[in-house]
Amino acid sequence: MVTTGRPVTIWCQGSLQADVYHLYKERVSKPVNTEAPQDSSNKTSFSIESVSSHTAGIFQCAYNTSRNGWSERSDPLPLVVTGVFNAPSLSAHPGPVVAKGGNVSLSCSSESTLDIFHLLKEGGADTPRHMELRTYPGRGQAVFPVGTVNASHGGTYRCYASHSAYPYVWSHPSDPLHLEVTGMYKEPSLSALPGSLVLSGDSLTLQCRSEAGFDRFALSKDEGLTPLQSLHGQHNPDFPLGHVNHTHGGQYRCYSGHHLSYVWSTPSAPLDILIAGIYEKPSLSLQPGPSVSGGEKDMAAPFQANFTISPVTSDHEGTYKCYSSHSTSPYLLSLPSDPLELRVSGSFSYSRIILNVISQCDLRCDPV
Repeated sequence: MVTTGRPVTIWCQGSLQADVYHLYKERVSKPVNTEAPQDSSNKTSFSIESVSSHTAGIFQCAYNTSRNGWSERSDPLPLVVTGVFNAPSLSAHPGPVVAKGGNVSLSCSSESTLDIFHLLKEGGADTPRHMELRTYPGRGQAVFPVGTVNASHGGTYRCYASHSAYPYVWSHPSDPLHLEVTGMYKEPSLSALPGSLVLSGDSLTLQCRSEAGFDRFALSKDEGLTPLQSLHGQHNPDFPLGHVNHTHGGQYRCYSGHHLSYVWSTPSAPLDILIAGIYEKPSLSLQPGPSVSGGEKDMAAPFQANFTISPVTSDHEGTYKCYSSHSTSPYLLSLPSDPLELRVSGSFSYSRIILNVISQCDLRCDPV
């Protein structure tokens, strides 16, 4: 595979007795190039300074000796020229992060009338693995089923498009797609510093703790893997989120893995990050009286909730604050209420108390 405009050298290896080498191209009756052996060796090279769509095709070579005449032609060598058409797009369904044993498919789409799609997986020094699908002209999309995922499926994929009339003339490559496979190792743990409840504007750091031997860590929010952060040689890496705002609220998980690998651990237990200070503060008051279920809302007061403590013991003594939020944005909280101090004495006459929360914010309130 060579990008259009780039040089390429084709080598032909034959015999020490060879006098001359010929280079043949499919559908061309005469040799396209002739070279003598190099430095009395058993091979020679054919150089093309700048490849184009006309260069693409299948090549073979042959050599001649004064004793035996012409050899058979070599095995065919396909030369693919890329960068001739616009790049297609590559996406993963349901997504580029998939658990071991799950299923995923890769979709290659092109806006042009190309009808052959090629999927290549990078494999280090090895030849890229290549899958090809033909579609109806004008369809513009091919779906490559990966099947049941295991560790070998992790890696970087790109796709190309071509036309059936010119199978060795390909498009530019798509943007790379990194397929991440999780669930291969024991899960790490995730914690928040200074805590999981933080005021908007304050600094927050998430820390991922794993067993020894892992040097690559990833952080996900709301089931989506964020851009990876490689931290080499660190057993307990930090993910500083900086000064948080309403966009940082959500559920986080972390993964551990090894350097230069697309294979990850099972995700950590989820960690809920609550951002306070988004709405105005509610009020908190104490109401001895009839018991209601904890957290049950009073239908006569739609922005009020009662929390019951029953029976009251000395363990309940302390300072209380409350927050309010919307069910549609459960990770975004109001400012805390003014503190309410609860003292319990031996002569306390109530077996039950009700903490009454009143919020002045209805569903029309938006984050600030």
